[in-house]
Amino acid sequence: MDIITFMKHLHTYRAPRVFNPWREYEPGLDISPEAPEIRYHNLQRYLELRLQARYLFIAEGLGYQGGRFSGMAMTSERILLGYHPEVRPEEVLGEWEYRRTSNPDSPLLKGTQKTMGFNEPTATVMWGCLHRHHLGTFDAVLWNIFPFHPHKEECLLTNRTPEGNELNVGIVYAKQLLELLPHAKVVAIGQKSATTLQKFGVPCSCVPHPSMGGANKFKAAIAELFERK
Repeated sequence: MDIITFMKHLHTYRAPRVFNPWREYEPGLDISPEAPEIRYHNLQRYLELRLQARYLFIAEGLGYQGGRFSGMAMTSERILLGYHPEVRPEEVLGEWEYRRTSNPDSPLLKGTQKTMGFNEPTATVMWGCLHRHHLGTFDAVLWNIFPFHPHKEECLLTNRTPEGNELNVGIVYAKQLLELLPHAKVVAIGQKSATTLQKFGVPCSCVPHPSMGGANKFKAAIAELFERK
């Protein structure tokens, strides 16, 4: 397995109620037909910089406020555009042409989404933790068991829980990614992710998911994890 092969495999996937950010373009919501190519190259660059990563953090499904528009799990446009309170864009992709893929003129975007891009709370907390604990951000890869964006019927700016058959598909990509990252320790984000990984024979430790009021527990668990490194 190599990055080029892995990216091509990701690119082939299509399914109902699922958006593949590295293949699909949504007129009006995406900034231009170039959007999937921008996201594709973002992820390829992200992985190329992290082949020696020591941690692989895996949540469950890609979110519309994060990877749907950035192309990278738990990473929002707002981070890439320099609006994270702590993290510089260079910590994500190094020297790079940072571009948004959401359309600021779309009537579906509101307020700061138009001017600053989408913001995902989980992404903000996750990247803040990596930064504060002085873990070189190239030492960690963020991922989802189901790496595509599952959304509700006819509503692209929503998230839904990946279904069983989708997790069965996604675990194949997760195992391929592990082949690319031979030095990485797997850390599940949330008990649902941990249960699924263990079901498919992927050893992992687990930290609480930062959503739904769990940010402080998540930060404490990450601090303990890094203290043991």
